[in-house]
Parts: sequence; structure tokens; C-alpha cells
Amino acid sequence: MRPPDSGLHVEEAAVTLGGNPILRGVSLSVAPGEFVALLGPSGCGKTTLMRVVAGLQPPASGRVTINGRDVTRAHPAERDVAMVFQNYALYPHLTVRQNIAVPLAMRRLNGWQRAPLLGGLFSRAARAEIARDVAAIAEPLGLAHLLDRKPAQLSGGQRQRVALARAVVRRPAVFLLDEPLSNLDAALRVSTRREIVEIHRRAGAASVYVTHDQAEALTMADRIAVMQAGEILQLGTPEAIYRDPADLRVATFIGSPRINLLPAAVGEDGVLLLDGAALPLTSPARGAVTLGVRPEDWRIAPAGLPARVAHVEFLGDHELIHLEAGGAEIVMRAEPELRVARGEALHLAFDPARALLFGADGRRLPMAQREAAHV
Repeated sequence: MRPPDSGLHVEEAAVTLGGNPILRGVSLSVAPGEFVALLGPSGCGKTTLMRVVAGLQPPASGRVTINGRDVTRAHPAERDVAMVFQNYALYPHLTVRQNIAVPLAMRRLNGWQRAPLLGGLFSRAARAEIARDVAAIAEPLGLAHLLDRKPAQLSGGQRQRVALARAVVRRPAVFLLDEPLSNLDAALRVSTRREIVEIHRRAGAASVYVTHDQAEALTMADRIAVMQAGEILQLGTPEAIYRDPADLRVATFIGSPRINLLPAAVGEDGVLLLDGAALPLTSPARGAVTLGVRPEDWRIAPAGLPARVAHVEFLGDHELIHLEAGGAEIVMRAEPELRVARGEALHLAFDPARALLFGADGRRLPMAQREAAHV
């Protein structure tokens, strides 16, 4: 059993720069061995929160603890945190072997032992141990044959693996990754995702991954913290964030294509009305609301919401059908076998169990089905 205070804990961290609030009392806990993604648009405070954890940005208020130790005012070197940057931050004059060894040398050798000439005479055992640790991490990352090359001789993906190896080799308590895949091409990003997850599992550290790419967050993380305007809007599993968003901002940010939002109303009898037609859904709310339906949850039916096909996108294994319905645009994901033509009139239906309802303030509203049949 791990102690309850193990891992990373950020409590009510606030940061203000130039009079502008960057973080607004953010709290986050990451257990040892857990992978949490910070997901949000540029400028939402993701990187600032990571800098607070790393000790590069002191918070105006709040607290940071790592494995039960308060490190809020501790120097970055005293936090047992390793960080992988967007631009790799490798030393260009050092070989791959030497780059990976840097954090081990800084931790295990004193200033005299690190001296280039005489230091080696007094630190042979320690240097041999460092060499073994470097070789041990290089092998599973496919870097063993590259150890004597310099960064300029490596591809982008290889340089990223070196940066990851350098961070993991010291076995930190907290592993921070700041958009490490943003400089890679699309195909390489997909393969490197798997490598990062495997590295995380091998390290067993509390890992925090900053990204604005929802595909990365959904496929890699144990939990996702969706951030906007310096706040965490929701923290949960990828499935919960996608299927059970607590806020309209979360629902619209997660999902590609984005969720369809339709103006609706709840009558005095509690029945949900869409374009004047009663749906088999009820809610304790009253008045104007917003109905959310994901693109994959629509289907064409004999009766339902009248719509007209505006455009069809063929994407290989599926199609995106853009439709006009009641003055709103709806995007529906469909199998390629479904044949529809531009300008065609049809009716749409959706599974009520997968629909989402939001109030005027953007907060999620409770909703129940009146009957089992689909709309």
C-alpha cells in the first residue's frame, strides 16, 4: 500500500503575471505510476502549472508536495523531477551517451570527479555504474546503436527518444512532459505515443503530460485534466471526459468533429422539445437549453428531425455528412456504404441515452428517458 500523500499534489496554486491571473487556485493530484494529461488551448495555463511543479515558476499562493514533502519553495534540483521539453534541449556538443549520462553525473559525481582530466582517475567505479545505467535505458528505446552519435546526426524522433531517456534514466518521482511530440510529423507522433506510454510504465513515476492535442490525451492518459482560462474544468478518465462532460466548454473542446449543439427547450411538463417536436427525454430544468449530440450518435431514420444534405466528406473508413436542420448545421459520422447526395432531404434520429443537455450557464443538466425507443 502506498502512503496517501505519495505522488504529486498541487493545492490551490495561483499565478499572476503582469496583473493577469494565469492560474486560478488550481489543485491536482497524480499518484505514482499514473499518467495525467493537461489538455487545453494555448494560453490556458497548462505549461505554467507544469513550471510550478518543476520549480521554474513560484506560485503566488498554494502548495506543491512530492511524496509527502513540501517543495513549494524548493530549488528545481531538489524536487526529484525530470522534464522533457518541446525542443528536446539536448547538448549539441555531447554524444547521445553523454547526453543521457548528464543527470546521473550531476547526481552521483561531485565537482572534482566531473573534472575532464583528473576526475576520471578518482571516479572509475561511479562512471562504470553510470555507463551501465545508460546502456540499460538505451537498449529498450532503440538507441544502443546511436550512443556515439551527436544530436545533429539524429532524426527528430531519435532526438526525442534521447530526451526521454535522459529524463527517465535518473528514475525521478515526477516525470513532466511539455508537448514533446509537437515537432514531429503526424506518422512519427503516433508511434512515439506508444513509446512514451511504455517509458512511463517502466519508470513508475507520477507523470504529467501537457498537450493541446486531444488525440494524444485520449489515447495516452489514465486521466485528463481539461483546462481553460487558468482553471481545471474537469478531471476524469478519457471515457468520462468524452461521454460525460460536466461543462459545455469541455463537451465542445473534446471530440473531432466537435459535438453538434442544437437549441432546444424544456416545457412545463418537463419534456424536452427540439424544433417544436417532443422528444422521449425529460429534465427538471425549464426553458431554453442546449442539446448536444456527438457526430457518431446520429442515424438516418424514416421519421425524425427534417434535414438536408449540404456536403459529404469521404475519409476512407467513414464519411462526414454535413446537414442543415432547423437553421443549424449538423455533422454526422457514417459508414461509407451509406449513399446520400448533396441536396437530398432526409430525417435524422439519435440515441437519447447518449445525448447531453446543458443550461444557459453551460453547466450539464440532468436528463432521463421517457421510453426506450430511439428518437
